[in-house]
Amino acid sequence: MTIEIKVQTLGLAATNAYIIGDSETQEAIVIDAVDNAPLLHKTATDAGWTIKLILATHGHFDHVLASKALKELTSAPFYIHQNDLPFLQRLPETGMRFIGKPFPPAAIPDRFLTDESEIITVGSIQLETLFTPGHAPGHISFFMRSQRIVFSGDCLFAGSVGRTDLPGADLPTLMKSIYDKLLPLGDDVRVLPGHMAETTIGRERQSNPFVRMYADEL
Repeated sequence: MTIEIKVQTLGLAATNAYIIGDSETQEAIVIDAVDNAPLLHKTATDAGWTIKLILATHGHFDHVLASKALKELTSAPFYIHQNDLPFLQRLPETGMRFIGKPFPPAAIPDRFLTDESEIITVGSIQLETLFTPGHAPGHISFFMRSQRIVFSGDCLFAGSVGRTDLPGADLPTLMKSIYDKLLPLGDDVRVLPGHMAETTIGRERQSNPFVRMYADEL
């Protein structure tokens, strides 16, 4: 089993789109179809991979702008938590606020993820879903246990956490998600976030000011 991860940092908010490929089955999963569907598709095909599934950590525009176009290019199903469906439905009008013209519509979800943990499998790629609301009401992180990697979306960053000044966001909920769902994964786990560079659970446990403050208040 050989798992590879390719990242493209794209779009207005410099958001990380991750393509996870299984070099044996040549199948791949995209986490957060940020922007530029042709580039995401080409990145996968250049590696010899076929995109079989598109996942969204949450429904904010900078994580789903290419979801419909990528789904059309690949015929891959699109999964997201149902709580974030309103963000998808408002995507065109969100564009009016940010760039003065509508964003393209998001993909219609083929299935909704839930609050309960499940294992999503494509080839030898296995991702455990972790319900981590707070930045968005339907935020999901994806844990690849075999590689000791968590794709944390906009839940946990290097030295920071997701914004909670947005509709549907809540800081206590976010911190509980981080403390209850991400920190127990283990200090050796690599964190591949929705923005900025990767980090580790151990590094954030020791030095992230939000995490340390929350721990001190418990």
